[in-house]
Amino acid sequence: MKRHNTHALSDVLDQLASVIDGDYITFDEVIDKLGRRSFASLMLVFALICTSPASAIPGVTTMVAVIVFILTVQMIAGRKSVWLPDFITRRQLSAAKLEKGIAWLRRPVRFVERFVKVRLTFVFDPPWFWVPLILILCLTIFMPFMEVIPASGSIASAVIAIFAAGLLTRDGALVMASLFALLAVPIAVWQFGFAG
Repeated sequence: MKRHNTHALSDVLDQLASVIDGDYITFDEVIDKLGRRSFASLMLVFALICTSPASAIPGVTTMVAVIVFILTVQMIAGRKSVWLPDFITRRQLSAAKLEKGIAWLRRPVRFVERFVKVRLTFVFDPPWFWVPLILILCLTIFMPFMEVIPASGSIASAVIAIFAAGLLTRDGALVMASLFALLAVPIAVWQFGFAG
């Protein structure tokens, strides 16, 4: 998606919903639908999947972490088209759980869209843009370990989703918000995993 309008996030959900056909869908079908040049859309979708009820599927947090890691590395390298290994693209998701997740995400996405606009675009230029990319890269390395701590993977994915939403809509304020949210992840993990 190249347009940066206030409904860009809902458009991504609509595209994802249009992929659902049958009992299962593959990650490759999602990638083909959203476009192999749309890093922001793909990062947003997979991060949102991990913040939705679909995250209850064992291994989803780890798989999303691997996907976002690979996408981030390719963005840092300046790659123009997305590449993912076969073991990821062949993976299937339950269509029913994905549909439930999309419905669950509609309200928070519409809420965020009320505040989205093009601003602070300097954060998308090097070297500033490398800062959130490197921090997200580090976050994905720890996400597989969060599988054992309830809700922590969803919290980390929400931070990634905020960053991706900012990138998709060219809203630098959202990108900066994701950096502040990233600082809160260790505190949240401690709260959910150890203080509970």
